[in-house]
Amino acid sequence: MPADTDILARLDELLAAIRAHDDPRRATAQWKQAFNQLKKTDAESNHVANVIAMRGVDQLAQIIESLRIDPVAREDDVDAPDDATCRAAMRSFRKRLKLTRLDDESQINSRNPLTNGRPSQIEMIVPPVDYPRRVWDELARRGELRDAGGGFFRLP
Repeated sequence: MPADTDILARLDELLAAIRAHDDPRRATAQWKQAFNQLKKTDAESNHVANVIAMRGVDQLAQIIESLRIDPVAREDDVDAPDDATCRAAMRSFRKRLKLTRLDDESQINSRNPLTNGRPSQIEMIVPPVDYPRRVWDELARRGELRDAGGGFFRLP
């Protein structure tokens, strides 16, 4: 189902106002409103933030057009991540998990500068933001990770 028609109509108005501005990059109020409207959609948040930060009028128009397309059709257009990307993402995930566990195990309190000696009980983490969500979903589909819900993943 495409994005809410009210949101799309508002985004079209904001895009027209941005384009009508003498210097579209200086239409700060409209860019803020467009960002707030885009947060309500299923557009990828990192991409949206980059487009808003760079004040890319054409890229904003592309995002709005992509929201008009049915999400199922949008997912079909997106290729599955390649093996090299998945391997690099898994390496990044394992490293982040390892560092998070080490940080948990080495909690230093004010009385004793030594670690408390207990093993970490951290089993799941939010994956690094270096890779989009579709990479993590693909790794979960392959069985290399398990989706624990709430944006958390864990090793099987």
